[in-house]
Amino acid sequence: MSKFPENFLWGGAVAANQLEGGWDQDGKGPSAADIVTRGSREKLRTVTYKTKNGEIKETPMFTLDEDHKEVEFGVFEGYDYPSHDAIDFYSHWKEDLALFAEMGFKTFRTSINWTRIFPNGDEEKPNEAGLQFYQDIFEECNRLGIKPLVTLSHYETPLGLTNKYGSWTNPAVIDFFCRYVKTVGERYKGLVEYWLTFNEINCLDLCPWLCAGVSERDPQLVADAAKHMLLASAKAVQILHDIDETNKVGNMIAYSADYPYTCNPTDVLASREKMHGSHFYFDVQCRGYYPTYKLKKYEREGIQFHLTEEEKETLLNGTVDFISISYYMSGTTSADPEVNAKVPGGNLGLGGVPNPYLQASDWGWQIDPTGLRIALNDLWERYQKPIIIVENGLGAQDQLEDDKSCHDSYHIDYLRDHIAAMGDAIELDGVELWGYTPWGCIDLISASTGEMHKRYGFIYVDFQDDGTGKGDRYKKDSFEWYKKVIASNGEDLD
Repeated sequence: MSKFPENFLWGGAVAANQLEGGWDQDGKGPSAADIVTRGSREKLRTVTYKTKNGEIKETPMFTLDEDHKEVEFGVFEGYDYPSHDAIDFYSHWKEDLALFAEMGFKTFRTSINWTRIFPNGDEEKPNEAGLQFYQDIFEECNRLGIKPLVTLSHYETPLGLTNKYGSWTNPAVIDFFCRYVKTVGERYKGLVEYWLTFNEINCLDLCPWLCAGVSERDPQLVADAAKHMLLASAKAVQILHDIDETNKVGNMIAYSADYPYTCNPTDVLASREKMHGSHFYFDVQCRGYYPTYKLKKYEREGIQFHLTEEEKETLLNGTVDFISISYYMSGTTSADPEVNAKVPGGNLGLGGVPNPYLQASDWGWQIDPTGLRIALNDLWERYQKPIIIVENGLGAQDQLEDDKSCHDSYHIDYLRDHIAAMGDAIELDGVELWGYTPWGCIDLISASTGEMHKRYGFIYVDFQDDGTGKGDRYKKDSFEWYKKVIASNGEDLD
């Protein structure tokens, strides 16, 4: 018998801004992702804007190192914005869904690009062309026996809300988001059963621009944005439940196991405090209230925070039905400044202090399938809510051979070990796991670096970072391997 439940949701995951292209077609407005330039392993992506004096400038996406209160963010000539074309799923979606069905997908995780529905974010009436685009996709998914798993906000905050309102730092955006949720919830009733509110909401602390279109890293503004997004998430849960009581609504957190660098108690405490950054969002979305450790942190940092009784009730009544995570790597944390000074910068440093017991990807992410089992156990014990792993995978530099084959055994090795760890978490530990959607089931542009050649997919897409390629799709070796995994319900991993 399989370790995995009979109705386990095998599939794959993407995000609209990373594969659709068609960034300004059929009435779509610009999103926060559409003004982010291409980067690399060593070079951070930048955000472009115009000053009051008309000067065109750019700032690193992760650091936002200047005051941007009186600027206009936008798209300008001379910059390379990879989301504008991506892999042109906007034209190829039916072909791509057929390939997913051929693999045997039970579910397909994608997002609705908010600006296809409300181009500026604050319109009263939606854009019909955008609504119809996703209706066509979801109807085709259902025809193919694939359940859509839909993220409402996946790094696609309307740029109009940033320029006009300050994005999620302004409570007015809550109502705009609720209008959007109600619109798509009603339109896709019966087509979509599984929903996620915000993708990797905890990345607000790491990169407020990417996560929420917030142009400052000021701790007070980030705290305000978090409050408004958490209230909006809770309201979205209630809206979708009211529309259809069969809807299942989850959250989504970027998560990893984190280890103390040594057994020094200061390292243990530092690791615990680091995990508070992820657990905080889980705690609010699963339990319905702010944890005391976060409130105390706000006090220490002088951050002003208050919830009205109505807001407290909203959070309590809008807890999620299930939880979902992205898991790529584990992290290692030290309290020693000298050790931390050696952590690589940029994308290479996202895992923290290098763990001497683990290998790493070409992008410095530490490969740790055992850490996935640890993470699943931690979350199950802490929240007792079903879990879906909605992102997991290995970014690598695939080579397309002359015969159009792609021998990506490293992808297979990575996924095999993580699926085995999932099976152990289910069978040996009793974790309730609903599904698994590896990231980038088809090659797409990277959120952190904007690269095309950081490839995750089962399907090779012939687009390159230099603009060459015709976008043809080719099956990698991992395509047939994952097809076999799904057909055997996770039993045949060879």
